[in-house]
Amino acid sequence: MQVSSCNISDCFLCSSCLPEWKALVEVKKTTLRFKKGEQIFSEGEKVTGIYFLYSGSVKVHKEWGEQKELIIRFAKKGDILGHRGMGSDPIYPISATALEDVKLCFIENAFWEATMKSNHALTHKLVQFYAVELQQAEKRMRNLALMEVNARIADALLEMKEIWGINSEGYISVPVARRDIAAYAGTIYETVFKFLSELTQKKIIATSGKSIRIIDEEKLKQHIKTKKSVG
Repeated sequence: MQVSSCNISDCFLCSSCLPEWKALVEVKKTTLRFKKGEQIFSEGEKVTGIYFLYSGSVKVHKEWGEQKELIIRFAKKGDILGHRGMGSDPIYPISATALEDVKLCFIENAFWEATMKSNHALTHKLVQFYAVELQQAEKRMRNLALMEVNARIADALLEMKEIWGINSEGYISVPVARRDIAAYAGTIYETVFKFLSELTQKKIIATSGKSIRIIDEEKLKQHIKTKKSVG
């Protein structure tokens, strides 16, 4: 982790604050950089503040059985991290790890609470963020319960493309390890490896290391079925 500088007009926090409040943000905030693979905070740690993601990508995950994890969501530029720990029990229920080099703004609890009380537009925007996240979490719960395992993997690939977009070569912009795809789809590495190999043979996707390019999105969508999971 490194402390860095930032442009205070670019993040979720500053873009919604009163103009006169930004001077306080400049004094109170800390801008941090984390390298790919570094953990930003860990499940079970005491919450000391909230993070705003300036750049890069992060996986938000929690322990799932012995030496396993379940990825709750992928975060991108503009998203918030650590808000799940804000409440009556100020302990992080999840962990956050950088998928690539990231830059974040960190605000301590006391100043964050004062900011919400003084900036109604920010509070409104935060409520909307929570509502969207809740809808997405409910959809994920439904998918884990009702979708077959290959459908969950196919859905994960389409979500990754939607979250991060594609690069100039047509690959999903953020390369993701097969184990992380498995952790997001609620399955195991071997199942993901086998299914991606099948999709590659059928020319539905192409791979280059950890990078994935969706060649035929319609055929990939055909694998998504809402029926009782057998994976």
